Amino acid sequence: MRMRLLGVLAFAAVVAAACVSGPVAPSARRSASGASSLPATAGGGIHTIAHVVMVMQENRSFDSYFGTYPGADGIPMADGQPTVCVPNPARGDCIKPFHDSNDVNGGGPHGQDAATADIDGGKMDGFVFQAEQSRTGCADPNDPACRNSATPDVMGWHDARDIPNYWSYANDFVLQDRMFEPNASWSLPEHLFMVSEWSARCAKTGDPASCQNALQSPGGPPKGAAYSPVPATDPEGDPIAPPSGPDYAWTDLTYLLHKNNVSWGYYVVAGTEPDCRNDAALSCAPVKQDAQTPGIWNPLPYFDTVRQDNQLDNIQTIDNFYKSAGNGTLPAVSWVVPSGPVSEHPPGAVSAGQAYVTSLVNAVMNGPDWNSTAIFVSWDDWGGFYDHVAPPTVDVNGYGLRVPGLVISPYAKHGFIDHQTLSFDAYAKFIEDDFLAGQRLDPATDGRPDPRPDVRENAPQLGDLTNDFDFSQPPRPPTPLQVHPPPGPPSR
Repeated sequence: MRMRLLGVLAFAAVVAAACVSGPVAPSARRSASGASSLPATAGGGIHTIAHVVMVMQENRSFDSYFGTYPGADGIPMADGQPTVCVPNPARGDCIKPFHDSNDVNGGGPHGQDAATADIDGGKMDGFVFQAEQSRTGCADPNDPACRNSATPDVMGWHDARDIPNYWSYANDFVLQDRMFEPNASWSLPEHLFMVSEWSARCAKTGDPASCQNALQSPGGPPKGAAYSPVPATDPEGDPIAPPSGPDYAWTDLTYLLHKNNVSWGYYVVAGTEPDCRNDAALSCAPVKQDAQTPGIWNPLPYFDTVRQDNQLDNIQTIDNFYKSAGNGTLPAVSWVVPSGPVSEHPPGAVSAGQAYVTSLVNAVMNGPDWNSTAIFVSWDDWGGFYDHVAPPTVDVNGYGLRVPGLVISPYAKHGFIDHQTLSFDAYAKFIEDDFLAGQRLDPATDGRPDPRPDVRENAPQLGDLTNDFDFSQPPRPPTPLQVHPPPGPPSR
C-alpha cells in the first residue's frame, strides 16, 4: 500500500509539472552558453532534427510488451497459440507465454549472470528457472534478487488492452523490433552505456587510461584505494564538494557535446531507485533519487568530464523538462529518467509508467519544438521477462536482451516496423551525426584516450536510425493522447 501511495503521489507531481508553461521561444539549436544558432531544419535530412529526447524506462522485454503486435517479430504463434514453451523445473513441465492483465508484475533477476542464464547459448529458455530461484516475501519489494509475484510471471505479455498508448505510438509512428540493450546486464551499466558507450572501473581517479571493462560492477575505486575525485568548480569559480562515490574517469558523450557548444540536459524524476547498486546483491534498501543525488539512473555527476566542464547544473529536475518543452527551449540533447513508481520497474505499475511517458510526449507535442524533435522511447533492460530472440554478439559486453523501442517525431514514418539490428548505441550515433559532424567516442580521436574495447557506434551490426524518418514529408501535426486512456482491443 505504501508503495502504491508513493506512486500516486509521485505521478501526481509529475503530471502537475507537465501543466507548467511559460513564454514561447523560437525553436533553435542552443549552445551551452545560451547562444542560439540557426534551427537545425535549415540543414535538411538528419539536421531537420534540432532536439533529440531519449526517454528511458525500466525492465521490459520486447515480447512482454509487443510480442503479439501485428507484423513484428513477436512470440512464435500458430493458429493464435504460442508454439514456444519454456522449461519450469519446479513442476517438471513448461510454461507458454500468456496474456497478463495485471498492472503490477514481478519480473525476474536481471544481472549479468541472469542474462547469461536466460539466453542459455541462444536457446532463450532460462527465464522461468531464474525467476523460480529468486526470493519472495522480501522486506524490500524493490530488491532485484526478489520477485514480486507469488508465482513467476516472466512469461506474461501485455497488449493494447493494458498499454493502449504504447500500441498507439507503434501504430502511428515507428516500432523497433530488434532493439537490444547495449550490454548483457542491469540498469547501471546500461545507463553508463547510454551516456558514454562504456561501463568500466577505474584504478586511478581522474585517469581515463586506468579504467578497465566492468560489465556487472562498474564504479571505483578498487578495494583499498582512496577516493579522490578530480576537483571541480562552479561557473563562478567556487569549488564543488566532491560526491562520496565512484569516479567515472573515462570519456562520455557530454564531453564532445560541451566541446562543440551543443546543449544538453539530463532530467531526473525525484523519488527512489528500485535497483540495488549491485544488482546481484541479496538485500538493499531503496535509494532516494533526485537531480542532485548521483545514482544508478543518474550517473553523470560521477563523471570527471561533467565536473571539469562545470556542467553539473545540466542535470535537472523533471519540472525543467516540462517547462522547456512548453517554452520552446529544449536543449539539443535530452535524457529523461524516471523514479521507481513511474519507471515500470516491478513493482511499479505499468499504467503509471505509461501515463508518465504520455505526459512527456504530450509536453513536446504541445510545445513549439515539436516540428524539430525526435523522441526515442525504450526500456533499459529486459527485467527478467521472456523474449524469444537471441541477441547478437558484438563484443565482450553485449548486446544484451531485446527491449521495446519507439520513435515519435513529426518526421517518423507512419506505422513503420524497423527490423534493423539496433541498440542504444544507435542513439549516440544519431546524436553524433546530427550535432557533431560524425565525431565518435573514439580514443584515437576524441582527445581523452581510454582503453574501451571498441567504438560501439561503428559496430557493423548496428543499424541507422535515420531509416525511421522521412525528412521529405511535411511535419506531421501533434497527436497528444489521453494520459489515462481506456483499454484498447485484444491483439489476437
